[in-house]
Amino acid sequence: MSDQSDHKVLAGARVVLPTGIVENGRVIVDGGRIAGAAPEDAEVLDLSGHWLVPGFVDMHNHGGGGASFTSGTVDEVLKGVHTHRLHGTTTVVASFVTGDMDFLTARAGLLSELAEQGEIAGLHFEGPFISPCRKGAHDETLLRDPHPAEVLKLIDAARGQAKMVTLATELPGGLDSVRLLAEHGVIAAIGHTDASYEQTVQAIDAGATVATHLYNAMPGLGHRAPGPIAALLEDERITVELINDGTHLHPAALELAFHHAGPERVALITDAMDAAGFGDGRYMLGPLEVEVKDSVARLVEGGSIAGSTLTLDRAFKRAATVDRLPVESVVQAISANPARLLGVYDRVGSLEPGKDADMVVLDAAFDVKGVMRRGEWIVAPQGVPTRVPQTA
Repeated sequence: MSDQSDHKVLAGARVVLPTGIVENGRVIVDGGRIAGAAPEDAEVLDLSGHWLVPGFVDMHNHGGGGASFTSGTVDEVLKGVHTHRLHGTTTVVASFVTGDMDFLTARAGLLSELAEQGEIAGLHFEGPFISPCRKGAHDETLLRDPHPAEVLKLIDAARGQAKMVTLATELPGGLDSVRLLAEHGVIAAIGHTDASYEQTVQAIDAGATVATHLYNAMPGLGHRAPGPIAALLEDERITVELINDGTHLHPAALELAFHHAGPERVALITDAMDAAGFGDGRYMLGPLEVEVKDSVARLVEGGSIAGSTLTLDRAFKRAATVDRLPVESVVQAISANPARLLGVYDRVGSLEPGKDADMVVLDAAFDVKGVMRRGEWIVAPQGVPTRVPQTA
C-alpha cells in the first residue's frame, strides 16, 4: 500500500476529461499513476483558477534545446526531450530527416534503446522515401523510391520501435510499402508528396492513416485537380497533422481542416527542429544548413521552411486563443488523438484512473505553470497553496 507521501490531490482546477470539462475538479496521483481515491491526509494542491489537462503527445518532432534527434548524441537527444517536457510534452516521438540508409539504420538502433527505456515513444522516419518535387528541407541527393525491402530495413533496425514512416506514396513501390507498414503495425503517413487526388485515395485504401503536416510539402487544393489535400480531409480513416505556429498555416487553413476532419481526426504537432526552445541562429538539419530568424526556420540555400521552433504549449495557446477552438477539442488534438495513433492511449493521452500521471497545469491565459510526468513534477507550480489536512 502507498503511504501518504506517494499521494497528491490536485484540486480546484478546470479539469479536461474525455467526457468534458469538470469545474472545480480533482485528480488524484498515487506514485506515478492517476488514482481513484486518496487517504484523508494526502497532500492537496489548490489549483483554483487554472486548467488541468493531459500531458501533450507530439508524434512529429526533430529536436529542441539545441539538440537534433537525427544526429545528436544520446545525451543531446535527452536534452531535446527534456526541453519539450518543460513545455508540456510528456510523450514525444523522435523524428529523423532524410539521410543515407546506413546512417538511418545506425540512428534507429541507437535511439531504439531510448524508446525501450521509455524516454521517447518511438521513431518516425520522415524520408528518404519522399518526392524530390516536394522535398522541403530534405537533401535531394539522398532521396530514394520507397522499395519495400528498404522500408523493411529501417523498420528492422528500429527493433520494434518504429512508429511511423512518411512516404510519397505515388513513387515506385509506394503502395506496396504502405501495405508492408500496415502489416507491421507501423503508421504509413502520406507526406512530401506530389500525388494526385486519385493516387492519394489509392494510398489510403492500401492502408495509409496519417497526413504528414497537411498542406505543407504537397500540392495545393485545386478546383479541377483537388490533389491530396481533399482526399486526406474527406476520408475518415486519415488523421491530419497540423503545425499551428502561425507560419506554416493560415488560420483559415487550420479552421478548414478542423471543420472537415473534425477534432477527432486532427493531431497538433510541432515538427520542431533543434532550435525549438533555444533561440535564433544557424543550425544543421541533417546535412542542410538552416537559419532561424524571429523564430522562423528556413534553409540558408533556397529559403524553404525547415521545420519549426514550435513547442506544443504555444500550439495549445494559439489554438485556444487565436483560433478560438474549444479547449476540449484542443486537448483531443494535442493529447488523445496522437496517443491513440501511437498505440499508447492505454497509458497516456487523457486523465483517467490507471493511466500515467502525465498532466499540464495552465493558467487562465493558457500559459504553462506546471508539468507532471509519471507523478513527478518536471515544472512545479509556483505560488500555489499546498496543504496536508489534519486528521482527528
